Amino acid sequence: MHQLTGRVQHYPWGGNTFIPSLLSQENSHNQPFAEYWLGVHSGGPSRVFLGQGAFTFLPALINSDKTRYLGASVTSTFGNLPFLLKVLDVKDMLSIQVHPSKASAEEGFRRENEAGISLDAPNRNYKDTNHKPEVMVALSDDFWLLHGFSPEIDRTLEVYDFLNPLKKVFVEGGIRALYQFIMELPQHAVDELIGEHAKAIMPKYLDSELDKSSPDFWAARAIANMGAGNSHFDRGIFSIYLFNIVHLKRGEGIFQGAGMPHAYLEGQNIELMSNSDNVLRAGLTPKYVDIPELIRNTSFVPTFPEIIYGDLNKTLQEYSCPVPDFTLFTVFVRAGEIQSFLEGSPKILLVMNGIGWCLSAETEQISTGMALFLGASETLDIRAESDLLIFIASVPF
Repeated sequence: MHQLTGRVQHYPWGGNTFIPSLLSQENSHNQPFAEYWLGVHSGGPSRVFLGQGAFTFLPALINSDKTRYLGASVTSTFGNLPFLLKVLDVKDMLSIQVHPSKASAEEGFRRENEAGISLDAPNRNYKDTNHKPEVMVALSDDFWLLHGFSPEIDRTLEVYDFLNPLKKVFVEGGIRALYQFIMELPQHAVDELIGEHAKAIMPKYLDSELDKSSPDFWAARAIANMGAGNSHFDRGIFSIYLFNIVHLKRGEGIFQGAGMPHAYLEGQNIELMSNSDNVLRAGLTPKYVDIPELIRNTSFVPTFPEIIYGDLNKTLQEYSCPVPDFTLFTVFVRAGEIQSFLEGSPKILLVMNGIGWCLSAETEQISTGMALFLGASETLDIRAESDLLIFIASVPF
């Protein structure tokens, strides 16, 4: 068992208080604390405490004895810890995005390498050869996201006057033709279609008359965040009306695999994903948008969101995922009880709430915000001093 310290990512869309409170850190400069990373990702590998003020990084620890820390199956299949555990605090909407499949990532990475596109070039789509499936769990009763194309697009195009001109494209070509048409619209046409509608919804948004279940609320927020009154509008606003708007309560989760368009809108969550930086963006962002590659990798099907209903006060809760890279559990340990974590696969444990003790030769206290790495050959018993909520990222071997 090794204590970890993760990496905070200060992206502009992050909140200012949730992650600092979790980690018991000051934020006197009011920085955005958007994400807290735990894993071996090169963009922020976790530090491992070795005692007496010394530390190493988690990749180095694992590489020192992969069989011990990863186990034979994970070592032969992945070669390293295949997941990244995150805490997110979403204050402002994230970009609309799609992640490629493993095959698409491998082919795209090769193609861009052969084209001589630098890995850090702004027009680079594929930073690695991996896919990027994700599972997330809401940490409060008010998490909102966009997830897949709505099964009611035909009705939406009727109800909202500014979308009426798009009906013919949808009737003749379906979701794919509609989305490609929107993504390829000249900017002046985007501004013309959205502009009049923006005039109608912005006063209602500013007077708090719009509900978060309405696409008008999130469209108005996007306009406000990007500069209300700006003569140009982000075409990602169309997606808000075409996608499912999903509201998750505390303990509820959702999985997002290859090809699923999505965007986080607001709230705090736990996210577990494969190690990858491959993102194809579709709007609500100033970053590079490659329309042909986006269209090639998007799943244009009506989506009925499959919410994973969870209870964070349950002794053991699994958020299973249809990928071999990771699985996510929560464990709730009542005060005075002991929970055992057995050998079998590598694990990262994150204490979300409470105080407890790791029972070993040298008993150590754990508390809110603390993270532990447990190698495949290691076991651990934890006794709760107060009620403990722990998230566990692992590999399903």
